[in-house]
Amino acid sequence: MSEQFSLLDAAAPTAPLADRMRPTSLEEFAGQSHLLSDTSTLRRAIDSQQLHSMIFWGPPGTGKTTLARMLAIQCDASFLSLSAVLAGVKDIREAVATARESFQASGVRTVLFVDEVHRFNKAQQDAFLPHIEDGTFYFVGATTENPSFALNNALLSRVRVYVLKQLEAPDIEKILRRALANCEKGLGAFSISAEENVITQLAIAANGDARRSLVLLELAADISDEQPDGTRSITQAHVAEVTRDSLRYFDKGGDIFYEQISALHKAVRGSNPDGALYWFCRMLDGGCDPHYIARRVVRMASEDIGNADPRALHLALDAWNVFERLGSPEGELAIAQAVLYLASTAKSNAAYRAYGAAASYVQTTGNLEVPEHLRNAPTGFMKDLGYGKEYRYDHDETDGLAKGQTYFPDGVDEQLFYEPVDRGLEKQIAEKLASIRARK
Repeated sequence: MSEQFSLLDAAAPTAPLADRMRPTSLEEFAGQSHLLSDTSTLRRAIDSQQLHSMIFWGPPGTGKTTLARMLAIQCDASFLSLSAVLAGVKDIREAVATARESFQASGVRTVLFVDEVHRFNKAQQDAFLPHIEDGTFYFVGATTENPSFALNNALLSRVRVYVLKQLEAPDIEKILRRALANCEKGLGAFSISAEENVITQLAIAANGDARRSLVLLELAADISDEQPDGTRSITQAHVAEVTRDSLRYFDKGGDIFYEQISALHKAVRGSNPDGALYWFCRMLDGGCDPHYIARRVVRMASEDIGNADPRALHLALDAWNVFERLGSPEGELAIAQAVLYLASTAKSNAAYRAYGAAASYVQTTGNLEVPEHLRNAPTGFMKDLGYGKEYRYDHDETDGLAKGQTYFPDGVDEQLFYEPVDRGLEKQIAEKLASIRARK
């Protein structure tokens, strides 16, 4: 389904506050200074009215749709909008035809905005390619997903990707003040006010999302009490009520999801228990499933601690088991304990590296046979074939070590995969292995 907007279209008075307060000029636009500074590529394209096809990638409420609309306004272009959630190839064809007719009839170019463009499949994305190339329209896609994974290379090669960032609190405060002061489209017409600390609280609660900040402001205004003089004031109690059950933005399976688990893992690896605990709580606060975190903590215990402190793996598994038994919220404490221990103990990736090296060696050397002396011989027939004939039982040897006995396939040199680090228990393991390897 497509929508076509005139440059003069304005949101209806009954529309949500976030829609009514959508900026119509760059002067009103808050944030994204890295994209809109006088020397930026995008700003120069706007000022010269020489647009190009592009992708806006960023979290919700950072201005992707608003910026696309302003591109059309600033460059005297028509604006067509498609939602990848609802549209199909038929809608794409109709939008292409509309853009072509507009240019042929009046010479007016079209900005074709595709929201949630990552929702289109490969065939739908490919449908835009010839029309981007022949200049039928300026293609502007918006996505919250990493374009490298969510979009086809063919489409990416024809557009410029611009990254939008979460808005800072001062930017959101500016948006909220403008909504309160605007008597035409905002709350100014209803004589609604708010104290400065209320504005700050709303800006923090919005978590970088301009749209969310205006939704919260409008909800708080709706529940505020009317005074005898007809005015209404938003208080801290109103803000507490509308933000009581809110969660931080956490896109399960998306970029922020993997960015935060990466930060947790790196804080553990970097022996920073406070940073690790912060990211653990951030993920829980955002609604992440504790089972997922527990599973990743077990992975960290093997990958980054390993045999430097084998207790870490036990503690990680125990924490997961505690959560399984107690559930939330009691079980999270056990996971937090494991996170703190892992971040605080000795680190080694020797097991991780050894496993990777051995797996790679196996892949490159193929299906080599087990040497006869290492084969088991449970039957007389197998003994007659020589299975296990030259095997030397280590416990019967001096020092419990069969010197010179090999444990790799015939014709393969002894390989060194495991190299313990000089930290924690692995320091002792390294010394023991060095002694065994020397005697062998």
